[in-house]
Amino acid sequence: MANPIYSGAFVPTTNIWDVQALYDTDVNTPAFKELLVRLYQNVNNIANVLNLKDTGYYLNQEFVNGQLYFPDPTLNSSTSANAEFRQVWRFVINFGALPDFTGNPTKSVPHGLTINSGVTFTRIYATASDTTGFKYIPIPYASASGADNIQLDVNATDVVITVASDKSAFNVCYVILEYLTF
Repeated sequence: MANPIYSGAFVPTTNIWDVQALYDTDVNTPAFKELLVRLYQNVNNIANVLNLKDTGYYLNQEFVNGQLYFPDPTLNSSTSANAEFRQVWRFVINFGALPDFTGNPTKSVPHGLTINSGVTFTRIYATASDTTGFKYIPIPYASASGADNIQLDVNATDVVITVASDKSAFNVCYVILEYLTF
């Protein structure tokens, strides 16, 4: 197994620069050149850390969220493509109300994504809100008895939610899809 990485990407929040020293440095000295190098290194560090963070945007359009996955394991020295870290895409579907079990336990909502053999999902999850009864649940949902279970699936064209009991009181549901493309 590879060595684990024990540190995250963080920018120090302490004061790095003595402002008076900045004013006192003569622009024609090696100290000023050293100051510029250190300033560049700090700005570069900030850019690197920000580029490694997972972006907290949840949009109803495809969005590169900042997560990186290991290189495609099918690529190696004998393939023409280079092995590079893969970007994760995020897409949010406003699913609407959950289905009423008695009418139809399954509801499908088109996602509008192009799904092919090059797409791999990394996370599929949702939340539902009953804005009248003030109840909130994660999806997929597993109950102790199994009578209230909620299943979440994605196929080539739709997001599909299947309920085991009437969940139509949950009138707001957002489904989040995160995936890799090749």
